[in-house]
Amino acid sequence: MTALRSVEDQLSRVLDAVHVLEAETRAVSDAAGRTLADPARAAHDIPLFDNSAMDGFAVRAADVAAASEANPVTLRVVADLPAGVAIDPSLAPGHAARIMTGSPAPTDADAIVPFEDTAGGLADSLGEVRVLRAPTKPGAFIRRRGADLSAGDDVVLAGERLGAFQLAAAVAAGISEVTVTRAPRVAVVSTGSELLAPGESATRGRIPDSNGPLLEQLVGDADAEVVLVARVQDQADAVRAVTAEAVALGVDVIVFTGGVSAGAYEPVRGAFDGQGEVEFVGVSMQPGKPQAFGVLDSGALVFGLPGNPVSVAVSFEVFVRPALLAMQGRTEIHRPRATFTADASWTPPPGRRQYLPAVVDLAARTVRPATAGGSGSHLAGGLARAQAFAIVPAEVEAVAVGDTIDVMLV
Repeated sequence: MTALRSVEDQLSRVLDAVHVLEAETRAVSDAAGRTLADPARAAHDIPLFDNSAMDGFAVRAADVAAASEANPVTLRVVADLPAGVAIDPSLAPGHAARIMTGSPAPTDADAIVPFEDTAGGLADSLGEVRVLRAPTKPGAFIRRRGADLSAGDDVVLAGERLGAFQLAAAVAAGISEVTVTRAPRVAVVSTGSELLAPGESATRGRIPDSNGPLLEQLVGDADAEVVLVARVQDQADAVRAVTAEAVALGVDVIVFTGGVSAGAYEPVRGAFDGQGEVEFVGVSMQPGKPQAFGVLDSGALVFGLPGNPVSVAVSFEVFVRPALLAMQGRTEIHRPRATFTADASWTPPPGRRQYLPAVVDLAARTVRPATAGGSGSHLAGGLARAQAFAIVPAEVEAVAVGDTIDVMLV
């Protein structure tokens, strides 16, 4: 009997075959979700100029140092500075400027008095203002130019994803273009003569193809582009035909589900086995034991995943997603992991590492199976509740309440 390959060994073989895709320059507004090939550097300082952190009055701190409710200080208001103005009014001793949050602070001002610390507030304050409380220190409530970033600083590093926060920071820093890697082009192919298109009425012997929609979403979540979705019969020739179609479309990755085991009708194995391009192995994991992986002459990576939905989800997270992120040059290619405490007991399969769809309580730091039906790879309903995969080592014979469990958060 052939020994099972370790998860780490199989993943290493996958990643050894990965090459980072070519880079392209894009407008920052058109690069969301892409991975930076080069650092994105600030075009200007953040903040761009000294500005007010409060609605209130720009003052000379020395003028109001003795201000109190018992002894208010009255200042003459000589300017009004709403957001968006560029003027820099002079402030002589005893003068102030009404100012709104974000407006440029006058060069002569060294503090902002919030309107809450004045007698009249903002409603009737264009002539004079009475200050009731002194600023705590010079510079109070003034945001200084460059306090966050200076021009030339790295805003987003190479290998990082341009997510919503990174995109906002890049725009704030005046970055108009970024250099990013191209999104991997992926074909998703479900095999099985029993499969129905989503929405078709199920009948005896026929089941909906949930793997196709599952992989479409997972591929998109990995910032790759799905360019082909197909379902094929349990025929090797059908697999060869869809492979040729995918290659003609210029795909970087083909992901098959089903047809990779040792049964009588295994079309992926029938199409590739013995040709040297794709290797079929058993991996010491549950679910997901039968795996296939290889590289076509076109350079496209081929993944053959088991056909059961939970096996597909687990195999994608363990092998395909890291490869897609590595192709983009991503610095971090693995899902975050954390340690939780089991608040239910279950029995993992003997001799193989288990990846169990699980529900986690982040506040209590506990984990339990997502379904009461066990860890069967066919239990697709439990995926709807799964927030994570509980990872149980092969040598663990039983999980008890209170045991410490490593968890992959998805």
